Amino acid sequence: MYNFKNDLQQFTDKFNRQLPSFFAYPKGLEKRVSEAMFYSLANGGKRLRPFLICRTAGLYDVAEDQALSVAVSLEMLHTYSLIHDDLPAMDNDDFRRGHLTCHKQFDEATAILAGDGLLTYAFEVLNKAPHISDAVKVKLSSLLANRAGAFDGMIAGQMLDLATESSPELSSADTVKHIEEMKTGCLLAYAVQAGAVLGQASEQEYADLTHYARCIGIAFQITDDILDVTGDSAKMGKTLGKDQQQDKLTFVSLYGLETAKTKAAELISQAKDSLTSFGEKALPLQALADFILSRDH
Repeated sequence: MYNFKNDLQQFTDKFNRQLPSFFAYPKGLEKRVSEAMFYSLANGGKRLRPFLICRTAGLYDVAEDQALSVAVSLEMLHTYSLIHDDLPAMDNDDFRRGHLTCHKQFDEATAILAGDGLLTYAFEVLNKAPHISDAVKVKLSSLLANRAGAFDGMIAGQMLDLATESSPELSSADTVKHIEEMKTGCLLAYAVQAGAVLGQASEQEYADLTHYARCIGIAFQITDDILDVTGDSAKMGKTLGKDQQQDKLTFVSLYGLETAKTKAAELISQAKDSLTSFGEKALPLQALADFILSRDH
């Protein structure tokens, strides 16, 4: 019987063991930024996005090692976004994943450079990935840039999030869904789509997997909103209650806890329905969807 928690833990342990091989520190004073980059990258995390890449690619029997560099590049880009999100000008957080945030462990200027460094290094790692054709690398690079970008990607979602803080009149169901889909959903969508690209998915399979990814992406952010109200700071590894303190627009602030939980459950059900054609091979993706709904950190 498939055990999701064991699978995720084994994957996470293996992934974390491989991370140091991607870092060669310079010898001069400039090594400080590399140390800050690795500090934030290596400090915990569930590694759901790398897991999604590898298990989606696994639907097409793509070996985990073949997808590793693609998974590492995404985690680097994701970590850059967390470093910048924690800065005083953004969410101003002292802790991330149970450790001091990058600007607290080092300093604000180094943290900004560390985020910049991970963003650019992510594309270098992706384009040096072994066993992947140049055509696939180009497609993945373009897709990642789009999903992380300022037009309809993660950065756009962050900007919209900031805009609604200062302009509460913008609050609406459509706006909060758009924020949730872009802020967290875009990188989760990339993870699934990248696995599909590696596996040379058919057009219909790509569409089904994209729908799955969009559903779990919004549901993931909704559960984050819920946990900010109901969660345990020790388990979450960060300061909670900040959404309400900063008057952020969330599903919880708009609909209340119970309706937010209902909407998350509906999205997870839709996500799992999208995987029907893949049969038992999709068990890891189905279990991950259930985990998003039930997680406590």
